[in-house]
Amino acid sequence: MSPYAHCIYDQLPELNHLKRIILQGRNKLETQIIARVSHKNALFPIHAITLGAQDRQLPCIAFIAGVHGVERIGTQVVLAMLENLVKRLAWDNSLVDELKSVRLVFIPLVNPVGMLRNSRANGNGIDLMRNAPIEADEPVSYLVGGQRYSAHLPWYRGKKDQSMQTESQALSDYITRELLNRPFSMVLDCHSGFGFNNRIWFPYAKSKQPVPHIADIYRLQAMLKHNYPHQDYLFEPQSCNYTTHGDLWDHLYQLSLQQNENTFIPLTLEMGSWNWIKKNPLQIFQATGIFHPIQPHRIKRVLRQHHVLMEFLIKATRSHQNWNNQDNQTEDHENAITLWY
Repeated sequence: MSPYAHCIYDQLPELNHLKRIILQGRNKLETQIIARVSHKNALFPIHAITLGAQDRQLPCIAFIAGVHGVERIGTQVVLAMLENLVKRLAWDNSLVDELKSVRLVFIPLVNPVGMLRNSRANGNGIDLMRNAPIEADEPVSYLVGGQRYSAHLPWYRGKKDQSMQTESQALSDYITRELLNRPFSMVLDCHSGFGFNNRIWFPYAKSKQPVPHIADIYRLQAMLKHNYPHQDYLFEPQSCNYTTHGDLWDHLYQLSLQQNENTFIPLTLEMGSWNWIKKNPLQIFQATGIFHPIQPHRIKRVLRQHHVLMEFLIKATRSHQNWNNQDNQTEDHENAITLWY
């Protein structure tokens, strides 16, 4: 039986778009439903799509989106990238060669029920980015840092000692299984709704202390600035803005540190959606207006804007041995501390 028979794809344009991409690339993609989430007698799938090298000793990068259901543009950006790759595989020999030495993972819609309901939280009212079993090392911002008072308030973590939600557990299990046991892996998790700048956040969210791989992250951002000087991404630890409990990428990063010499770098793209509101103030009165560009030309601009970043990260992952090394480790660590801490 077709996996599409178990759920209603047509209720969500993004899910329907993903189905079309999967069908278009059915001879080139590996697809897996890592969980199904029930809502109103329908089952909504969480898809993981992979392509590229099979060898687990080779590097891997995952593109994630839709953790917050109201932030549709993140899912659309990841879908646009996946669709571009599927189309290019029909003629682009350089891409075919590239995929022999790197593996790509796409999980474009982690929280389908939240997106269906135009909600940041999932169907149980729980914020999946406050749901991991990890506590902040220092005081967090009120409410935004994660709260256990009520699912009727934003940033709800769920009850204490409650298991992770289906969506966050499925994502965590998949990343642990497919990425953390590799010598090098990276994640880009696409969000929107914070500030005027496009930010790239890295752990920790739980602490203002630098992560052990801070020198590697410093080299990565330096490479992006050097090779793409006209890009406007602002690299920074999330804790520069606020600290939180329950951050999923903090949790997975901590798990990765148990993998001996392996390197795992989780990044979060925070698209500067306040710019969209500045240019079109009336969109603030629409359901998703704070998190999504409303004007069609702005949607197209965002969909192409982050393509360069994603291509860069694929190439950086594939070529990690050329920059993810011990050369100038002390100097890069000191530069990172000066820049961010």
